[in-house]
Amino acid sequence: MASPTAAMLTIGDEILSGRTRDSNMPHLAAALVAKGIALRETRVVPDVEAEIVAAVNALRARYDHVFTSGGIGPTHDDITADSVAAAFGVAIGVRADARAILARHYKNPEVELNESRLRMARIPDGATLIDNPVSRAPGFSIGNVHVMAGVPAVFEAMVAGLLPRLTGGAVLLSETVRIERPEGIIAGPLRAIAEAHPAVSIGSYPFIGPDGTYGSNIVARSEDAAALAAARAAIAALAGTLHDTRR
Repeated sequence: MASPTAAMLTIGDEILSGRTRDSNMPHLAAALVAKGIALRETRVVPDVEAEIVAAVNALRARYDHVFTSGGIGPTHDDITADSVAAAFGVAIGVRADARAILARHYKNPEVELNESRLRMARIPDGATLIDNPVSRAPGFSIGNVHVMAGVPAVFEAMVAGLLPRLTGGAVLLSETVRIERPEGIIAGPLRAIAEAHPAVSIGSYPFIGPDGTYGSNIVARSEDAAALAAARAAIAALAGTLHDTRR
């Protein structure tokens, strides 16, 4: 059975402007690999409801899971929850269980739980809450869309709580072989290895060493441990051959 597929939708003008550097996508990608869920696409959209709705609907139709990041805070530009509700065509409002979670977070909830903070308790109808052990304001899942905060510490905590609820597939295994030769030299034999091992995805990631020499990290990935081992052996043999030619 094929592994479940996923997309990530990052929401926020601050990402698109370059003001904030996104660390949530790499974290999610690594967590999904360990779960056996294949991240196939990532998108970034601004804080514009029509664009969020369009992206959510396009991605949820194509992938088994959609994970969103950003836009569920207390300020006027936090419009993700409303946009996701619009994408699903459901109502949204302050929900009692979400409000109770927030109330427990404040010493004087009758005063501190103001109208702005209550925005974080607005949940689309039919959604399931995602726990937030850091700042308490919950995320939520509706259908195959999982809506989480943008603050990295909160996002990571939400991912840790959410993933055990999801069904994964076979874990993608990975092996890396370092070859200290330029890609132009290894490209031909590497293509032959890739064609000989169709069950393995093989990628070349070039680097420039501190002394100015060129090389590549060759990364092989597969769900089949035996196929991966065979491909790695072939790549290692190639690396050995090229090393000998430098003497």
